[in-house]
Amino acid sequence: MDWSHYRFRSLWALPAPPAAVHDALERAEDYPRWWPQVREVTRIDDTSGVITIRSVLPYDMTFTAREVRQDRGAGVLEIAMSGDLDGWARWTVTPRGRGSLARYEQVVDVNKPLLRRLAVPGRPVFRANHWLMMRSGRRGLTAYLAGGQQAV
Repeated sequence: MDWSHYRFRSLWALPAPPAAVHDALERAEDYPRWWPQVREVTRIDDTSGVITIRSVLPYDMTFTAREVRQDRGAGVLEIAMSGDLDGWARWTVTPRGRGSLARYEQVVDVNKPLLRRLAVPGRPVFRANHWLMMRSGRRGLTAYLAGGQQAV
């Protein structure tokens, strides 16, 4: 087993229609407005950018994100990632009652040298760090969608 390989899945129940959620999620450059752990998003061109994230643990992760799929009808937004993280991430937004369900899936290999060295003993902590980041993102997006303005 490669201890630097991760699969993540998060489900966010959101009180907004799928179109509004999809619109917010497709504007990655706005993520820092509502998701505190997304520290910076710098566009390279229409389909790629450099993203820096940092959750509870004191390390930044920087990667290039490149759009792989954007299908509004299916509610899918998918990127390929390279840098401190190599792999992919996908949002799938579907109706749920009066709101939406946003499913986040990510499969990555961590390339940051320190995190690779700490892969075995640090794995539970790294997973908890990711969980905290996702919880904060759900809260931030919920507030952002409710107010239509800056949440952070």
